[in-house]
Amino acid sequence: MEFGEKLQELRKARSLTQEQLAEALYVSRTAVSKWESGRGYPSIDSLREVSRFFSVTIDELISPDEVVSAAQAERRSFARGYASLVCGLLDVLLALLLVVPMFGNGAEGPATVGLLALTGTSTWVRAVFAACVGATVLCGLCELAASRTDGRWGNVALAAGVALSAASVAAFILARQPYAGVTCFALLATKAVLLWRRDR
Repeated sequence: MEFGEKLQELRKARSLTQEQLAEALYVSRTAVSKWESGRGYPSIDSLREVSRFFSVTIDELISPDEVVSAAQAERRSFARGYASLVCGLLDVLLALLLVVPMFGNGAEGPATVGLLALTGTSTWVRAVFAACVGATVLCGLCELAASRTDGRWGNVALAAGVALSAASVAAFILARQPYAGVTCFALLATKAVLLWRRDR
């Protein structure tokens, strides 16, 4: 018998609803529903709580194969959350381009300036730069907010962050801003490595 079936049997033996069991275990009703339907496994901590609540051993609840599957699922979930967190931080870090001197300022004033002090380029180019940086930072904040969830919005924010990073690299290189372009490329490469390792 699979874990989900055992859990459902134990819950019904005590005449509990999924909501009541969820409250007793301090998890959401959706989590209990996923566990019972076989669409997910509890974390190790939640598994201990289930074991204690029903006064059964963990070995009675879950087979060795299910333990391995649960551990792998938890590791993947942690890796995804970690990658989203770091990628979000890298995107927010791009805000430093606003003040760190990485943009060539032409013949006027200092040779390099931050984006906010840039005067040697046309207004529309500065607007494109600001839009790239602003959108990437905003996306990074969304990634940080979604890093604790394992849902679709986290993946959407992550994909948007990668796309915006690539657009920033292209915009800075095409506008002949090598320092800003190389910085954005380094951040993009770091994100690519994190995402590649996340899915391994």
